[in-house]
Amino acid sequence: MRAVLMGLTAAAMLAGCTEAPPVEAAVEASVVAEAPLAVEIPPLPGLFDCLRKTGGVVVAAHRGGGAPGYPENAVETMAYGLERGVKVFEVDIATSRDGVLFLHHDDRFGRTADATGYVSDTKWTDIAKIRLKDEDGTVTDFHPPKLTDALIWAKQNGAILELDRKKTTGFREIFEAVKAADAAANVIMISYNDEEAAEIAKLDPGLMMTASARGGRDIQRLEGLGVDRTRIIAWTGTERPDPPAFERLVKEGVEPAFGTLGRKGERLDDLYWADGDGVEYQRLVDDGVVLIATDEPYRVADWLDADDAGWAACAR
Repeated sequence: MRAVLMGLTAAAMLAGCTEAPPVEAAVEASVVAEAPLAVEIPPLPGLFDCLRKTGGVVVAAHRGGGAPGYPENAVETMAYGLERGVKVFEVDIATSRDGVLFLHHDDRFGRTADATGYVSDTKWTDIAKIRLKDEDGTVTDFHPPKLTDALIWAKQNGAILELDRKKTTGFREIFEAVKAADAAANVIMISYNDEEAAEIAKLDPGLMMTASARGGRDIQRLEGLGVDRTRIIAWTGTERPDPPAFERLVKEGVEPAFGTLGRKGERLDDLYWADGDGVEYQRLVDDGVVLIATDEPYRVADWLDADDAGWAACAR
């Protein structure tokens, strides 16, 4: 990808925040209020409508886009990705023993963090000191960030965060953090079933979300549960592309999303890059996909032109 945005300075500022002990809500609100001015992006419903209508696409970095030297679910890693043209970052939201929301995927520490034990049994003061590991298991100098820090970073740099709730965390707690950071314009909530989509819509009908849908009947069912179709990005899975479903969704005025991520050796990312080119990703774009979730965000973003062109056309 040719168009890039600078984000490392903000990440460096935020890195120190994760090492501090938990603070009272009033102090958290003060931190948000004192944050530097945001890089504004258009309202997400309009942005995604524009991408759909112009043949644009966004590349979403799974778990924040981990890379050698850059661990998953870290602000510094997202800053690295933003510099390389990635605009959307899927991150995982866990909760510490004492109720602090932070970015982490697994139930236990160990795979991505130089620590042991269950996330839900560990206090934030201890979590903040943990050093994260990159995808090769190398321990870095980066630490788990609070969700608040990640939201502030996204606002400051014009990035979009897809928030994936882990089982230690509730949608309401995530919503309250987003609200406190005034970051709804930079957030896409992830739902895994109709009930979760309805719960998100009940918290705030204006929140953008991914919800499982493959056509008009699915969209109508979601609308019956209180979900606004203009806030839906239709998740169509990770197993195989479904061009007829993509076409149906586009006709409904809803943006299709598809994932090429998954277990190494089995995911479509590995299959698509086996021959050294990314033509299959372009085929997804040609078939109407507006969001591609991938474990290879840098390669995909570099290969595609539709992400640059779409962002230039729609994010003005």
